[in-house]
Amino acid sequence: MKIAIASDHAAVDLKAELAQWLRDEGHEVEDLGPATADRVDYPDYGYKLATAIAAGTAERGIALCGSGIGISIAVNRNPACRCALVGEPLSAALSREHNDANVLAMGARLTGVDMAKACVTAFLTTDFGGGRHGPRVEKLSNPAL
Repeated sequence: MKIAIASDHAAVDLKAELAQWLRDEGHEVEDLGPATADRVDYPDYGYKLATAIAAGTAERGIALCGSGIGISIAVNRNPACRCALVGEPLSAALSREHNDANVLAMGARLTGVDMAKACVTAFLTTDFGGGRHGPRVEKLSNPAL
């Protein structure tokens, strides 16, 4: 799967570790930055990730910042994105099954590496359930429906 990943300075280490792990798992990973822990603004990287998802250059995205809150808000400004902030695997799976989330957000200051990997695994291996969830998901990108 082609995955785009982005963070702010607070999550650059978690981003690097997840990106390498995903590559080792056979995924194609596009690291959208930043490359260092120098201070940056999370909206810039959230928007960059959202653009990659909206353009179809990545199938799924992973957004990271200190808490995961700010970057998830930035990603969700793009109507093509359904970004779910999670801290454990069940929420990651439900975000896919019920909401067809295409971006997963986590907080590097709140989520350890092993838990982050468990969340990503659940996110990447769970399919959208469709059915009654389909019309609801459609409304997420089209509020006038």
